[in-house]
Amino acid sequence: MIELAATHFATKKPKSITVSNRTMERGEKLAQRFNAQAITLNELPDRLPNFDIVVTCTASTLPIIGKGLLERVIKQRRHAPIFIVDLAVPRDVEAEASALADVFLYSVDDLAEIVKGNLQIRREAVVQAEQMIAEQAAHFLRWLEGRSVVPTIAALSNHHDALRAAELERARRMLAAGTPAEQVLDGLARGLTNKLLHAPLAALNAAGEAERAELIASLSRVYQLPDPPSGES
Repeated sequence: MIELAATHFATKKPKSITVSNRTMERGEKLAQRFNAQAITLNELPDRLPNFDIVVTCTASTLPIIGKGLLERVIKQRRHAPIFIVDLAVPRDVEAEASALADVFLYSVDDLAEIVKGNLQIRREAVVQAEQMIAEQAAHFLRWLEGRSVVPTIAALSNHHDALRAAELERARRMLAAGTPAEQVLDGLARGLTNKLLHAPLAALNAAGEAERAELIASLSRVYQLPDPPSGES
């Protein structure tokens, strides 16, 4: 546990790391991996005021850091806060020390609650992410569907534009021949209407009974036609 904690803290590039062990030999072996200093546990009470963060995890059956010791440490630190993570089971730090104003003590149980809370936050974030993905996917599919009708829209526009151009050219010729303007406009409107209706009417006449009903429904929706009187079709 201490090796994992030291590995994590070393990546944050702290000003210094100190490893404390019952034997100097084992402490120095671990300290060398992190360019740290090694001390024995006997030196810890005197050196403790120098540390802002303390991570402890020994196999001791009794606390190695008591509330009284931390009270003295806080005075020596002029009440600068000290952050302690006690990973040992049973505890290395007396639980009563958490009552000290400038001591921030976290045990394995406290960390378990933090992990539980973070897990709930991540679950909620997953739900939000899934909703965002679903919304964006639906938006993309709508855009894709819209793109699929672009060629049809272009073809319809070109077809109707060709009809308009043809009728307009015929109207110009009539005007040049001296046909009254009112007659030309009436002919233009009628000719354009007939050409626009030619394709759908021809499709209706050529369709079978089942297809005709489907075409009628589609044309009614496209042109927003009123419903036929009862009994008619």
